[in-house]
Amino acid sequence: MGKILVVAENVNGRLKRSAAELLTAAKKSGHLVVVAAFGSKAGDISAELAKYGAQEVHFFKSAAFDKYNPELFSGALCDLIKNSQATIVLASASSLGRDLFPRVAARLDAGIISDCTDIKFEGDNVEVKRPIYAAKVFAKLSFDNSPIKIVLMRANQLPVEESAGPAPKSTDVVYEKSDLKTLIQEVVKGTSEKLDLTEAAIIVSGGRGLKDAVNFKYLNELADVLGATVGASRAVVDLGWVPHEMQVGQTGKTVAPKLYIAVGISGAIQHLAGMSGSKVIVAINSDANAPIFQKATYGIVGDFAEVLPKLTAEFKKVLQ
Repeated sequence: MGKILVVAENVNGRLKRSAAELLTAAKKSGHLVVVAAFGSKAGDISAELAKYGAQEVHFFKSAAFDKYNPELFSGALCDLIKNSQATIVLASASSLGRDLFPRVAARLDAGIISDCTDIKFEGDNVEVKRPIYAAKVFAKLSFDNSPIKIVLMRANQLPVEESAGPAPKSTDVVYEKSDLKTLIQEVVKGTSEKLDLTEAAIIVSGGRGLKDAVNFKYLNELADVLGATVGASRAVVDLGWVPHEMQVGQTGKTVAPKLYIAVGISGAIQHLAGMSGSKVIVAINSDANAPIFQKATYGIVGDFAEVLPKLTAEFKKVLQ
């Protein structure tokens, strides 16, 4: 039985859903599931790691790991991969993962495939599926003659299942690197306290049908009432109305909320690829023939400036 190393991203002592997806997939592989968790609050996710099938956990609890430093993280991971003798490494295709793992792969002469949406294991062999051409085509890829295989999975693509089992063996790893060329002094966060799109249970997204950036105020008002996160289509990001971090879609973030409200979004395939995993989709558009209605659970044909204030008012009556 081989070993799979799962890098469990966590925020303020809370396991990210994407990490739970990776753990579920690793547990089903039949390999020993080894986990790496970084940050001074990483120990807080012990119970969650056990719940999703972790069998061996290595905590890097030094405060130095609270801020992402590519030199520090890559050095620590390379050592752990070599010492654990893991042949498969699973991580999220997040901004951290996309920056970190090409460095790790280069140092270990490992194979790496990023932006995957599905994964299958057969012994030490790994086959993944990756969208190309704006998700019009899916390529099936595997590794050839690579002793270490690194797979970066998109968030919200795999199921999350709890796995009953004994508490994992845990180790606190002391890793120090004194010759760092870069020191991270401060990480300046945005002003929003709302959940990241990939973690949000409710998302209200706006598209070019809003006509002007100022009209995102209607979405923000509704999101405040619902406790939702605001997203956007690529079209309005390209127009500069909102930052790229709000983009849902093939070149943005893949989401799978319980409720997705699409306002003024026509339903281009690029956007649908990023939100098709939503449990309930509500589309609001003035064009009755907009493609988004073919995917929507519920559809409202009308002017957003009339519909959204009424929706917001009704939700206030129920929720507040």
